[in-house]
Amino acid sequence: MSYQNIIVSIENEIALVTVNRPKKLNALNQETIRELHGAFKEVERDKTVKVAILTGSGEKAFVAGADIAEFADFSVKEGKELAAQGQKMLFDFIENLSKPVIAAVNGFALGGGLELAMACHFRVASDTAKLGLPEVSLGVIPGYGGTQRLPQLVGKGRAMEMIMTAGMIGAPTALEYGLVNHVVPQEELLPLAQKLAQKITNNSSVAIGHAIKAINAGFMNTVNGYETEVSAFGECFGTDDFAEGTTAFLEKRKAHFPGS
Repeated sequence: MSYQNIIVSIENEIALVTVNRPKKLNALNQETIRELHGAFKEVERDKTVKVAILTGSGEKAFVAGADIAEFADFSVKEGKELAAQGQKMLFDFIENLSKPVIAAVNGFALGGGLELAMACHFRVASDTAKLGLPEVSLGVIPGYGGTQRLPQLVGKGRAMEMIMTAGMIGAPTALEYGLVNHVVPQEELLPLAQKLAQKITNNSSVAIGHAIKAINAGFMNTVNGYETEVSAFGECFGTDDFAEGTTAFLEKRKAHFPGS
């Protein structure tokens, strides 16, 4: 299968999936989400692949958020559909893949980019990586699982702080928080990810698939937080704050929210 926005290569039972939109800092648009879904669907089906590594092209960005220009004028209904479809098509799909997916975070992982990394089974980062969920600075909230996965990984208090301040943290802090497992210099990032992937290929793929399913089951709640997030994300699209936040972003200026 050929792709416009991603590159897929397979070697030694390891699939390397690279988001390749360098001019947009690898930002996620709906087409890229569809292509990533297709790539990981092929990874799941391909019996020669035991592990996948997901990264971004270049050294600046893993995925520097969603492509805001694509949804800045969405309605509440369209916002909810955007989050629901994205979660189902890509983020939940990766999380529940029976084959391990390692995120190699090579630069900015912001908004949808951090949500994509968190959907992977674990993360390694370059020492130059910056991670964050800045959505509230745009008058919206994380809509691809960020309000659910970040607290699971770093704890409720740290997740609240990261989301409410809309700030970025560096790789050393991400390591301290448990958001990433390892931090290495940029040139060592892919070799480390490949080394870890190779260790995984030595073990039972069937057992690993069952382990992924069992571990994920331990984080399921009686109240579906992801559905709550989808609804709240969509409601943001009907607010003046969202109109101001996205307009300011596209105009490359500071947002001025009512009362701020």
